[in-house]
Amino acid sequence: MEAWRCMRRGYGRCVVGRGRYPMFSHHPRSLGRDWTTPWENLQRCCWNRHISSCMRWPGHYSRAPYPYFSSRHFSLNWRPPCLSESRTPFQYCSWRPDSLSQTSLIHLSSYVMNSEGDEPSSKRRKHQGMITRNWEYICNHNKEKTKIVGDKNTEPHCEDSENQFDFSVMSYNILSQDLLEDNSHLYRHCRRPVLHWSFRFPNILKEIKHFDADVLCLQEVQEDHYGTEIRPSLESLGYHCEYKMRTGRKPDGCAICFKHSKFSLLSVNPVEFYRPGIPLLDRDNVGLVLLLQPKIPCAASPAICVANTHLLYNPRRGDIKLTQLAMLLAEISSVAHQKDGSFCPIVMCGDFNSVPGSPLYSFIKEGKLNYEGLAIGKVSGQEQSSRGQRILSIPIWPPNLGISQNCVYEGQQVPKVEKTDCDLTQTQPEKTEALVTAEKLSSSLQHHFSLSSVYSHYLPDSGIPEVTTCHSRSARTVDYIFYSAEKEAVTGHQGTEVALVGGLKLLARLSLLTEQDLWTVNGLPNENNSSDHLPLLAKFRLEL
Repeated sequence: MEAWRCMRRGYGRCVVGRGRYPMFSHHPRSLGRDWTTPWENLQRCCWNRHISSCMRWPGHYSRAPYPYFSSRHFSLNWRPPCLSESRTPFQYCSWRPDSLSQTSLIHLSSYVMNSEGDEPSSKRRKHQGMITRNWEYICNHNKEKTKIVGDKNTEPHCEDSENQFDFSVMSYNILSQDLLEDNSHLYRHCRRPVLHWSFRFPNILKEIKHFDADVLCLQEVQEDHYGTEIRPSLESLGYHCEYKMRTGRKPDGCAICFKHSKFSLLSVNPVEFYRPGIPLLDRDNVGLVLLLQPKIPCAASPAICVANTHLLYNPRRGDIKLTQLAMLLAEISSVAHQKDGSFCPIVMCGDFNSVPGSPLYSFIKEGKLNYEGLAIGKVSGQEQSSRGQRILSIPIWPPNLGISQNCVYEGQQVPKVEKTDCDLTQTQPEKTEALVTAEKLSSSLQHHFSLSSVYSHYLPDSGIPEVTTCHSRSARTVDYIFYSAEKEAVTGHQGTEVALVGGLKLLARLSLLTEQDLWTVNGLPNENNSSDHLPLLAKFRLEL
C-alpha cells in the first residue's frame, strides 16, 4: 500500500495519519549540503508555488536552486524521525529502517550544492569565463562587393541627421522562469544557483543596459515578473513598454519596448494565434506589431513597423507554424500598408523555432513557398526524419480564417510581387484577394515583403553554423531579426544578403557564436549569460 504526503510551509500531513506536525525546525537551506531519509512517493508533493515548481522526480533534474525529492515505497506505519531541535547545521545523515527498501529515499540538496556530477559528461564545465561577442560593421563599397570591416571591439554609434535616421534593435528570448522549471531536463548542465530568477534577472537587465538598444523585442516574458520587475526597470531606463501575454493559462508573452527619445507610438496591434472553432489553431502563441514614428526634427520620415513573435515549438507541427506566421504577416501587411500602396520599413523579430534553410525560413526570405508534398515535420527543419509524418494539406488553413495564400486579410488590396531570375521586383495592381478563388486551391504561399536576415548563420571562413540557443539537448539557430530591404545576392554562404538601396540599411550586427564557443563557458545559461538564448542586436539606417 502506498501513501503520499503534502508538504506546505514546513508542515507535513499524511493521508493515512492524523493531524499535522512540523517537519523542519528552520529553512531547509540551513541543513547544509545533503541529507537523506526514507520517504514515500512525493510526485504529487505540493509546497507553495516557488517550491513545488522546483521538485525533482526520479530520472529528472532539478529545475531551480531548490531542494529536490525522489522516493519509492515505504511502510505506512513509519514516520520520519524528528530533526535536531538545535539550529546546528549538519553535513549528512540517513535513516534506513529495516522495513524499508534501499530505494525508498527522499533526497534534499541545498542550492549551494555542487551539481557538476549532474552535467552531461561530454559537456561538463571546462572553465568559468565570459563569452566575447564583437561588433561586425557592414559596409557598402559598391554594388558588386559587400564586406565586414572596422574595429570589431568598438561599439558603433547611431547618429541621426536631416537625411538619415539610425537606430538599433535587440531581439532576446529571456527564458521564462516557469518554462525553465517545467523543462528542467534541458538545464541539467547548469549549477543550480544560476537558474534562480533572483540571480538571472540582474544579469539580463545588465545586458540590456549595456547594449542600450533603441528597440527591444523580448520573448518569454513572464507576466508577474513583467509587472513587478521588468517593466519598471525598463521604464527607468527610458523605455516605453507594450506587452502581449499568451492566451489560455500560459503565464508569459512577448514585449516590445522602445526609447521615448527615439520614437513615438502610432499604433499597437496584438495578434492571437489561438482561434476557437479552428482545430488547427488551438495553441496559445501570440505576436505583437507596433507602428513607430521616428523623432527627427526638421525632417519627415516614414513610420517603422516593428513585429515580435514566438512561434510554436513542436517540431512535428509545421502546419501550425506556417499558419501562425501567415497570421503575423497579414497583420504586418495591414499595419505597414501605406496610402500609395507600398509598405513602410519593417523589422520582424522573434523566436521562430525554425532553423536556417528550412522551408519556413526560406519562405520568409524568398517571399514564396510551394508546399505541395511537404511533410509537416520538415517545415521547421528541426525533425531529422519524416517517417510516419503526414503531408501538408492544400490549403493549409481553412478559408474561414480570413487570410489568403498571399498572407493578407481577405479583401485587402495589396501589390503583387513578382520575382524574376534576377531577383528583381515589379509591382502590379492585384484584384481583391477574395475574388481570386483559384488561388485558394493553390499549394503556393506568398508574401509581399522583401526581407533579409541580419545574420549569415554560418562563419564566413569555416562555414561552421552559428547558434542562438544552447542547452543540454541541442544548440542551433531559431532566433532572427528580419528587416525589409532591397537585396542583392552575394556569393558565399547562405544569408549573406545585405541592404544596398532602399528600405533599411544594415550598419552593424553583434556577432554570434558556435556551439563549441558556448560550451567553453558551460553552455547556456551560465554565470554571466542568464538565458538559454543569446540576444541578437543590429544597427540600421533609414535614408530619408
